[in-house]
Amino acid sequence: MALKNTVYALPQSDAAREDLSWVLREIVEAGGEAVLVAATLLEGLADENVAALFDAARSADYARISERARKLESSLRGKLGTSARAAAELRRLEQQLSDTIALDFFEAPGREVAQARIEAIAARVRAAASQPEAGAPHRSRPDPRQIVGGTWVTRRGVHVDRIACAWLIRRFLDPEARFVFVSPSGYEPQPGHIRFDMVDAEFTHEGDRCSFEVLLDEAGIKEPALRAIGEVVHDIDLKDAKFGRPEAPGVARLLEGIAAAHREDERRLERGSQIFEDLYRAFGRRAR
Repeated sequence: MALKNTVYALPQSDAAREDLSWVLREIVEAGGEAVLVAATLLEGLADENVAALFDAARSADYARISERARKLESSLRGKLGTSARAAAELRRLEQQLSDTIALDFFEAPGREVAQARIEAIAARVRAAASQPEAGAPHRSRPDPRQIVGGTWVTRRGVHVDRIACAWLIRRFLDPEARFVFVSPSGYEPQPGHIRFDMVDAEFTHEGDRCSFEVLLDEAGIKEPALRAIGEVVHDIDLKDAKFGRPEAPGVARLLEGIAAAHREDERRLERGSQIFEDLYRAFGRRAR
């Protein structure tokens, strides 16, 4: 019987080489022999075909995670609080998403959708868990109208709420703002950092309000055009159709396209800010 050879492929990256170097070391220390070489396939699948196989596998994983998140989201809709069971399911989904991203070498389609759904659920769970008791003092935080040239920090992979917040900050609150994008795990707040739309941030989800709405309220902004944008961002980010904004699906699709086309957070902010600027002008013209 003929033997069937199996080829395992990894992208040629620094991280992959480091991982394989540790495997090689373990083999040698165990008394075996191993050699690490970079190879090019001369026959069979081209690099593009191999990358497509990676993307197909990860897209299927993202689709499964998104479906589980959708079901969890449906179970939470209309409830004032969240159960321990829902929180445990959220942790499982976050771990599955983290494991899938670790294997997603080429930014497979479906990642942004899965992330957005889990982030919306996490925001709801955090908000329910952080509801202050009656009579408890309000959490202290800076007045966003008094910040000049601040260092504003948020999570990497900016999407709807974070892009909108960054646009609002630089356009109306702190024109000299500098943005820093960090990994949510392992980040330690630094003196002078002002965090938004992340865990324990100065400005983040509260109750059923998204971070953009919280910033508007804290800055005392009542302008109808900005309030309308806040409703659009809310409907996209929390997916509860609270305001039923007809613009929400179109804006969401545009932002998904920007996220798919650009991995760099600075580029996403640049492109996304233009969308919110145009939306602001459209709402302002409608009000006039």
